[in-house]
Amino acid sequence: MKIEILGVGCPKCKQLTANAEAAVKELTIQAEISKVTDIARIIESGVMITPALVIDGTVVSAGKVLTKDEIKKVLSK
Repeated sequence: MKIEILGVGCPKCKQLTANAEAAVKELTIQAEISKVTDIARIIESGVMITPALVIDGTVVSAGKVLTKDEIKKVLSK
């Protein structure tokens, strides 16, 4: 599983990254988490508001900091 956090490094982006890492750890799943800070790549993804959470190439959230539990629900589907 590939998880990407799209954002330029603001506090909300950092919080979303921390929440995603905590969710993956609690679910004990194998996932690669990466940060995408390049504006051009973010726009190419169709995201206009950051932070955004992308799982396996699909944008699942944009403009909101999902909680650890919300991310766990998305990952468990």
